Amino acid sequence: MRDARPILADLRSRLGSIETTYGLALVCVAIALAFVFPLSWLVIETVTVDPTRARELLFSWGTVEVLVNSLLLMAGVTAASVLIGVPLAYLTTRTDLPFRRFLTVAVALPLVVPSYVGAFSFVSAFGPRGEFRDLLAPLGVERIPEIYGLHGAVLLITLYTYPYVYLTTRAALLSLDTTLIEAARTLDHTRWEAFRRVTLPHIRPATAAGALLAALYAISDFGTPAIMRVEVFTQQIYVEYNSFGQEYAALLSLQLLVVVLVVLGLEQWIRSTRSVEGGTGGRSGAPVPLGRWRWPALLLPVGVVAVALVVPIWILGRWLLAADAGRPSLAFEWSFAVNSATVALAAAAVAVLAALPIAYFAAREESPLATITERATYVGFAVPGIVLALALVYFGAGYEALEIPYAPRIYQTIPILVFAYVIRFTPQAVGTLRSGVLQVDPTIVEAARTLGESPGGAFRRVTLRLIAPSVTAGAALVFLTTMKELPVTLILRPTGFETIVTQIWRAQEAAYFQYAAVPALLLLLISGLSMVVLLSQGGREGL
Repeated sequence: MRDARPILADLRSRLGSIETTYGLALVCVAIALAFVFPLSWLVIETVTVDPTRARELLFSWGTVEVLVNSLLLMAGVTAASVLIGVPLAYLTTRTDLPFRRFLTVAVALPLVVPSYVGAFSFVSAFGPRGEFRDLLAPLGVERIPEIYGLHGAVLLITLYTYPYVYLTTRAALLSLDTTLIEAARTLDHTRWEAFRRVTLPHIRPATAAGALLAALYAISDFGTPAIMRVEVFTQQIYVEYNSFGQEYAALLSLQLLVVVLVVLGLEQWIRSTRSVEGGTGGRSGAPVPLGRWRWPALLLPVGVVAVALVVPIWILGRWLLAADAGRPSLAFEWSFAVNSATVALAAAAVAVLAALPIAYFAAREESPLATITERATYVGFAVPGIVLALALVYFGAGYEALEIPYAPRIYQTIPILVFAYVIRFTPQAVGTLRSGVLQVDPTIVEAARTLGESPGGAFRRVTLRLIAPSVTAGAALVFLTTMKELPVTLILRPTGFETIVTQIWRAQEAAYFQYAAVPALLLLLISGLSMVVLLSQGGREGL
């Protein structure tokens, strides 16, 4: 009689896999609900506002002005980022531009500078009493163009968001098969016609993806509009929250959330209706000769890097050498850096633990549930930080209003702050881990199962070891972005809990910029590590 033990072992293995998949699905659903649920408190707070009062607030001239300013800021930054990012990507990828290898990295470095650091640096340099005005005064120049206002906010946010467009467009250009361009040239197309008919359709989706990131950053940025004195959603929400206008803050937050969802839907519609022409063979071909424009073309990348990087470093260096004056209470303490690192490490650890089951489920299961749970984690990343923070304020207040016996207080505590960071930045870990899981050969895991390993054991011994670099990269990205997060930290931190970003903000608000020099330079140093992570993940090809 045939031995039934192998059949029973196989049956137990299959049943174990089904149970594991079912359990994994439940865990992923629970994580997704935890990420989405706090935002429901924003809706609850909004619907409790008196309808008449809500209409007065929503259709007031101030609200209309805030909406128009926010849309103009987003449109201006998006258009300017494309106008700067696409030419820079083309020059550093497809031409014989001098010093191309160095400039390829240099023009991406502004991405590591938090825009609010750039903003207060530019105010220090080009403000009415700025350093630049003092340098020009001996030459008889008494007045320079006003830096404050919508135009200043568009300029500054663009300087630190155009790398999104640059990096995505550059990646698309590196994957372009240049034999298609050569074929177009043999058909008597001019270089411009070949670019318009072949290159542009190929890079358009990538450029649109980078433009979406720039648009979302512009509409959700809080620090730069506040410093530039522009009344936009994020700035006005913060003002209303601090002046106890919580009804108006909730209504503005919901409006801002609608704008973000419209932008995401529009981008999704454009992407789904766009056909991409051109191949993806990746044959680079010979660089396009710039001829007599080879050296003049350097003005664009060198000028952008000089404005975006040299000005902040110059100003911060001058403030670092300046003597302390008048406000010793604003002096930097290393405990601020310890606080920043502590909450960032906690957020990175929790984010990776939450991202692991989501990423594994999405990579291994092609089901609507896997897709929905993965997309749900991206809600926090798409929602502006100040809206998420306000939603968690309402969530914490509502939780404490229940007066549950022995329930701990959560509002303005470290756990709620870390929870906000996790909701906001877990998608960075999910994307990195999912890519790592997809690169693991499933047959290796199956081989471990046939050797008697349980599903959990096979994951620990095989999958987890193989995706360890992705785990490290995901944790590093969450850590570094948490260190720079401003609105969430300002609103949700415990009273007296100072970090690097809150120290920068306190010095900026008091106009004692010299006290922001040390934390800002420290933040730039830490943020620079994010570029190292990005380049190490992307490899050396194309540099």
